[in-house]
Amino acid sequence: MTLPPRLFCDTSFFYACLDPSDANHPRAAELIEAAADSRTDFLTTWDIVSESATLLRYRHSFKAAWNFLSEVRPTLEIVHYGDGAREEAMEIFRLYGQDHRLSFCDALSFVVVTTLLDDLPCLAFDRDFRGLGLTVLA
Repeated sequence: MTLPPRLFCDTSFFYACLDPSDANHPRAAELIEAAADSRTDFLTTWDIVSESATLLRYRHSFKAAWNFLSEVRPTLEIVHYGDGAREEAMEIFRLYGQDHRLSFCDALSFVVVTTLLDDLPCLAFDRDFRGLGLTVLA
């Protein structure tokens, strides 16, 4: 399987990569291998890094969270954004958050992917990214 040169990664993907008991772990491992073969760059935001480390700490272990921060995070391209993206995310959250299960982090990711990354394909295992109309490979 050949992957695009760049992919935006969500917390659900990172979690599945690092927790062998996660139902999506086998698929995440396949995607990691394909990404290495394709020399794909992984992009994300500090918000997702924070959310991923926290979820790994709470649901898996400190060791997994620290491994993510110390070993995985340095390999990621962190996308920086400004206050305008936060304001747009607030509007997305206001419009869709009441009727749909949507985190503010996902609303912010939507803005980053659609406005700063030209609708870059995403790696995610939850339904939120698809529900927002983003292209999801996982």
